Amino acid sequence: MFMNRRDFVGLTSLAAGALFLPSLPSFGGELVDPARLLEPGVDVAVKKRLADAALNAAKAAGATYADVRIGRYLNQGIFTREKQVQNIASTESYGAGVRVIANGTWGFAATNSVTEAGMAKAAQLAVQIAKANSKVQKEQVKLAPQKGHGEVSWKAPIQQNAFEVPIKDKVDLLLAVNAKAMDTGASFVNSVLFQVNEQKYFASTDGSYIDQDIHRIWPTFGVTAIDRASGKFRTRQALSSPMGLGYEYLTPKAADKVAGPTGSDVVGYKYSYDMLEDVAAATKQVKQKLTAKSVVPGKYDLVLDPHHLGLTIHESVGHPTELDRVLGYEANFAGTSFATLEWKAKNLPYGSKIVNLVADKTQLGSLGAVGYDDEGVKTKRWDLIKDGILVDYQKTRDQAHVVGQNESDGCSYSQSWQDVQFQRMPNVSLQPGKGKLSVDELVKDVEKGIYIAGNGSFSIDQQRYNFQFGGQVFYAIEKGKITEMLEDVAYQANTQEFWNSCSAICDESDYRFMGAFNDGKGQPSQSSAVSHGSATTRFNGVNVINTARKIG
Repeated sequence: MFMNRRDFVGLTSLAAGALFLPSLPSFGGELVDPARLLEPGVDVAVKKRLADAALNAAKAAGATYADVRIGRYLNQGIFTREKQVQNIASTESYGAGVRVIANGTWGFAATNSVTEAGMAKAAQLAVQIAKANSKVQKEQVKLAPQKGHGEVSWKAPIQQNAFEVPIKDKVDLLLAVNAKAMDTGASFVNSVLFQVNEQKYFASTDGSYIDQDIHRIWPTFGVTAIDRASGKFRTRQALSSPMGLGYEYLTPKAADKVAGPTGSDVVGYKYSYDMLEDVAAATKQVKQKLTAKSVVPGKYDLVLDPHHLGLTIHESVGHPTELDRVLGYEANFAGTSFATLEWKAKNLPYGSKIVNLVADKTQLGSLGAVGYDDEGVKTKRWDLIKDGILVDYQKTRDQAHVVGQNESDGCSYSQSWQDVQFQRMPNVSLQPGKGKLSVDELVKDVEKGIYIAGNGSFSIDQQRYNFQFGGQVFYAIEKGKITEMLEDVAYQANTQEFWNSCSAICDESDYRFMGAFNDGKGQPSQSSAVSHGSATTRFNGVNVINTARKIG
C-alpha cells in the first residue's frame, strides 16, 4: 500500500520543517530495512506467467484489449541538518495494475496480491468496471495501433546503484556538505539525498512483454545566512539537477562543470555534480545577498541559466502542449491551455524563429528517459515548436486520433502499480544555438540586463499564458559585463511575448538539464519526474518587478 500524505509529512517533518527545502517528492510504500532495497526482484519468467494470468482472464471476461503493469518501487531519503542526521527513510511498494477495454470503455483495477489468482481477480474486476462505465460512456476508446515488441528489456545505463552505496558513506557526504557551509559562514544548512528505483514489467494483448529498470537521484541542500542585527535572512538552494543516473552523479568530473558569465560566481553541472563546491558557492552568495542592491523595476534583457530556464520551459511550454490539457480534460484540477487546436491552426508564432523545443524520452541521464512508456510504446523524440511555430502536442494511444495521427508519442506514465497510467509530460527541451556562442559572448551584447541562475518561486495562470518567475541568484549586467549582485528580482510576461523575445542561445557546450522531480497532475493526483534541457539563453526587453516593494 502507498503511504498516505499524513504519514509522509510526519516522517519527513523534522527534515523539512522551516529549512527552505524545495517541495519533497512523494515516497510510496512500506517502510523497510535498507537491506531490503538490495534484494533482487521477481524473476522475469515469473512476471510473464503472472501477466499472462491477468491477460487471459481479461480476455475471457470480455476485454478486447488489456495491459498489465507489475511494479516494484524502491525509495530512500536521507535528511540532515547541520551536524545531525534527522531521518533516513527507505520504502518499498510492490503490486500490479490491470487496465482493459471492454464495450469500448476503459476499466482499471490494482492488487497487491501478486499471484496468478490475484492477477486474474484484478483483471476480472477491471472488466466489470469497464462494462459499468460503458453505460455512461458517450464515445468509444480509439487506440492508435501498436505492434507488440515481444520479450524485451531496458535498463538505465547507471554506473553505480545508489542503494548499494553504504548509508554511512552517503551520510558522511551530506554532513561534510553541512560542515563546509557552516565553516564558511552559513547560519543554517540542511542537505538531502533522494534515490529512486522503479522495477517495472509491462505486458499487453498486443504481444509485448517489457522489463525495465529505472533509476533516479537527487542531491540537494538549502543554505541560510542571517544578519543578527537586523534579523534579515537570505537563502540559496542547490544548483544540482535531479537526474536519471546512479551514484556516479556525485563523483565530480571537471569536464562536466560549466561556468556562468565572468563575475557571476555561478557554476553549472552536466552529468556529474560537485556538492561541496556548490555549497561553498551558495554560502558565499547568501552572505552577499544580505547586502545586495534591490533591483529597480523596468525593462531588462535577461540572460537565463539552464538551471533557471528549465522551470520556465516546464510551465510555459511543457504543460500547455499536453493534449489532454488542450482538450480540457485537466480543467477541473490544473487548468487548460491557451495553445488550443484552433490557436495552433492559425500558425501563430509561439516564439522567435530561433526557438526550437523538442519532446524527448530517449535522452540518457534525463529523468524521463525510458525505453518504453507505460503503454508499451517505444519512446522517441519529436518536435513541439519548430522555428518558433507550434507543430505538435504530447499524446498517448487514445489521444492520437483527435489530431488526425495514428501513432502514440510514448508519453504515458503512472507513478505506481496502483494508479492508472495517463498522459504525462516527457522531457521538453530548448535546442541549443547552431553557431558557436559562449555565455560571455552572449552577455557582451547586453547594455542593461540581469543574469539569473537557479529556479525560485513562480506563478502562472490556468491557461499557462501569463506568468511570473523568480530565481536563486541575480546579477546586474551593464554594458556587456556583470557588475554586482541584485536582490528582489522577478520577471513578468506572457508565454508568446516571452518566447518571441528570445534573441540568442548559447551552443551545445553549455547545454544542461534542469529537473522536476515531482511534477503533479491528475485527479487523484500523481507525481512524475521530467528533465528540461537548454543552454544559457537571452531574452530582450522583459518586464522586471521588485518583489520587496509594497503596493499602495
